[in-house]
Amino acid sequence: MLDRGDDSLVFVDLDTPEPGPGPKPDEGFEPVRVAADGYDDEDVADAVAALEPGYVLTGTLRWPDIAAGEDGDGDGDSPLARVESLTVERESRYRFIDDAEPMFEAARDAWRDASAAGDGMGSRVTRDTDGEPNGALYVFSEAGARDLLGEFRSGTTPLEPLVERVNDDLDDGAPREVFVLRPPDGAFVAVYIAFEKDGLLARTVRDTYL
Repeated sequence: MLDRGDDSLVFVDLDTPEPGPGPKPDEGFEPVRVAADGYDDEDVADAVAALEPGYVLTGTLRWPDIAAGEDGDGDGDSPLARVESLTVERESRYRFIDDAEPMFEAARDAWRDASAAGDGMGSRVTRDTDGEPNGALYVFSEAGARDLLGEFRSGTTPLEPLVERVNDDLDDGAPREVFVLRPPDGAFVAVYIAFEKDGLLARTVRDTYL
């Protein structure tokens, strides 16, 4: 699950394109809007209510039959799917933070290095005070009129491949905490994946920006 609104959730398929934003939003990658409430089955209602952005799940969705008179709960053009069943596989968490100030030093340094090299993106592994890897950091240019943070949040540009790259490398089955941050000047967007969801790095970033 990518995002939660008052009335709907945004689901995305894990069969996604390659990591990182292309020159334009990824064609064919369509997030699915799912009803957030109104479930008669209490188990399904409780499971849906407990979902947080970043959770990885398997489930079955059903779209309303508008022709048969079923209420789609959407905006008329985009009826909401409804959850028939779901199982949470990994309780990762996504945080989207605009106007992040002050932007942390590792992100500023990564963006400075990428800019100096003429690259639109940069990446690095961050380490704790003992020198142990604790996070994967990506920075992307906010070029032109694109709203890259908004694209990550809506699923127009997929975020999950970056997380899956970390999951594949660590191969530990643990949940992650993922922070998508944009500084006030809007020059770039940072995607910071804390390897431990409730570890010191994740707590520090939460305490700084949330």
